[in-house]
Amino acid sequence: MTSWPLHPDSVAVHAGREDLADLGVHAPPIDLSTTNPLPGIEAGGLSYEAMAGGGTPVPEGGAVYARLWNPTVARFESALAGMEHAEAAVAFSSGMAAMTAAVLATLKESGRRHVLAVRPLYGGTDHLLASGLLGAEVTYCSASRVAASVRPDTAMIVLETPANPTLDMVDIRAVVEAARGVPVLVDNTFATPVLQNPLDLGAAMVLHSATKYLGGHGDVIAGVIACGHQEAAALRRVRAVTGGLLHPLAAYLLHRGLATLPVRVRAQQANARRIVAWLTTHPGVARVHYPGLDGDPLGLLGRQMSGTGAMISMDLRGGYEQAERVTSATRLFTHAVSLGGVDSLIQHPAALTHRPVPPDARPAASLVRLSIGLEDADDLIADLDRALAATSPLDQRLPARPADAPAGAAS
Repeated sequence: MTSWPLHPDSVAVHAGREDLADLGVHAPPIDLSTTNPLPGIEAGGLSYEAMAGGGTPVPEGGAVYARLWNPTVARFESALAGMEHAEAAVAFSSGMAAMTAAVLATLKESGRRHVLAVRPLYGGTDHLLASGLLGAEVTYCSASRVAASVRPDTAMIVLETPANPTLDMVDIRAVVEAARGVPVLVDNTFATPVLQNPLDLGAAMVLHSATKYLGGHGDVIAGVIACGHQEAAALRRVRAVTGGLLHPLAAYLLHRGLATLPVRVRAQQANARRIVAWLTTHPGVARVHYPGLDGDPLGLLGRQMSGTGAMISMDLRGGYEQAERVTSATRLFTHAVSLGGVDSLIQHPAALTHRPVPPDARPAASLVRLSIGLEDADDLIADLDRALAATSPLDQRLPARPADAPAGAAS
């Protein structure tokens, strides 16, 4: 990477490509090796020890084994770190693997057991923390209650902004100040590094479900955490032991996806803004959730986020019954979980992604989430208009929430 400051769009295109000229190639290569020849017992052993301890290969010892390190994965990590203004990044086989490693590493390094989680959160994260599987004691609170909820044994604070699925925005700098030195992890999946850089606001770690906007085409499952060198070493130690390394082919696709991320996010955001303006006037929609529609009382647009993003949620006047019908009536919007791809998706969080969340913290049964893609905005509006018109409620009943269900959530 060049030494002078570059615009984020240039970083997205060029980061992680620093070694390509020496290799004599223009496109990043894919190294699919699971094992590597050893130059000798001692050199190989030293390299293995370095990687298992959270470092990188010893040059004279080689990469040894792909569970510990892979050059294709390392290029993607370098690129994402550049976009998030981080010293390092560590990639995992999924967003949930990344979150699991972050909690395990932080608990181990701090010697503390308490985790403070700011709701609302993605349903998978909420359930993982509540499950007790990671050995953490978890307290859930609102952003305004962070200062009062931090304890001497608090190891970390987890938050997401904008939040999934309600698009609630959290003042990252205010939470960092309220944390009084406790490291803060921010899930930046909805905003992407194009619109928000939490490390610049004092966060210790930034997590992405890379499956979403970073990949952008619905063909990769991955997670990544951007952070400092010390945190990265701890994360790599967990990854080496648990085997959560990202597959090299997925890393290649993600690295390629980063190059177009700024262009995609801005185009999807432009579509979302047009759709939001239309939805706010529709008689079948009780409320639209989108950054800035509430007047931005925390003053975060422009100060924390440089844009409003491409995720929308809406409360339907016909409640759960209408939500069920609308999600099945669209034709251009695919009824599917996940988000951030080039095609538009529609789904019902309370019944799907947030189903494991306790009823008192679950999204409303009337709420439907939209991930806006790159289709023509007029076509997307026409599709929603047809679906809403075909499912308009005959009255204003407020049906019950979906029944509780077994654990396990999609994204």
